[in-house]
Amino acid sequence: MENGTFVGDILILEGLYVTSQSFIPTFIFLLLIYIFIIMSNIGLVVLIFRSKSLLQPMYLLVCNMSINDVFGATVIIPHFLRDLLFSDSERYIHYIDCAFQAFCVHLHMGTSHTVLMIMAFDRYLAICNPLRYAAVMTNRMVVLLSAAAWGTIFVLVAILVGLSIRLSRCRSVIFNPFCDNPSLFKLSCESILINNIYGLGYTVVVLGSSLCSVTLTYLRIAMVCLSSKNKALNSKALQTCATHLIVYVILVVSHFLVVILHRFPLLADLRKVASVVGHVVLPALNPVIYGLQNKEIRHMIKTLFHNNKVT
Repeated sequence: MENGTFVGDILILEGLYVTSQSFIPTFIFLLLIYIFIIMSNIGLVVLIFRSKSLLQPMYLLVCNMSINDVFGATVIIPHFLRDLLFSDSERYIHYIDCAFQAFCVHLHMGTSHTVLMIMAFDRYLAICNPLRYAAVMTNRMVVLLSAAAWGTIFVLVAILVGLSIRLSRCRSVIFNPFCDNPSLFKLSCESILINNIYGLGYTVVVLGSSLCSVTLTYLRIAMVCLSSKNKALNSKALQTCATHLIVYVILVVSHFLVVILHRFPLLADLRKVASVVGHVVLPALNPVIYGLQNKEIRHMIKTLFHNNKVT
């Protein structure tokens, strides 16, 4: 189907370029990654809620991240797996499904930023203001902050995608392995000035607030650690904050690349790689980074396996 041809509500997805030799390894790899993401993240959530000692603000925020990772991976990876089974001409999606997928993709990415902002604030209080931590970061506060993190992004993304849905369509090919907002408004031949202005504003607000808050938070933590002679405090700060920063840097770099590379069609393959990192690699890394590196969670996993062996 040519790009200029428009047939009803059926859109063609460009998909991932996979050779016939690498088709089976790619399919198996993505399937195993998806199974790992689902089992590890859900297992982490169940483990935390089963243990009263882990029902603390920090671990509840980890649950928040895990739920968001399962959501994001489920939106993307099953579509990748399905598209690998079909030829290029059969990779189609209904417009309403494409719009829903675009909404979910941006909701996942935006919520990843807001949840990481809350986690940075949590670490700031725990390290820089430990005497006030218990009074401020209650479980009720975590629930309120989490609702705000999801709710704010939900409204902003609804407007973002809504502005694209209002446009008429003159094209039917999505030059991306999955649907996102730029893919939607590129289907139109109308003026997309409003979409570009709001999209730029959305990116500046989400990424800008995320970068500023996380940077300022960790600079403050670094200053406290440098001025403190407490080696135990410094060690704990480095352990918890370094892993958080690794995840955050990967998220920001992949997000920036996707946004920037949408403006350069010749670099479409690099944009796809960045998209896969944000939606596939990070959800697989998060349970390992936030789970296994944490002494309390490692202890709970060892205890659980030990009890199963005894039984």
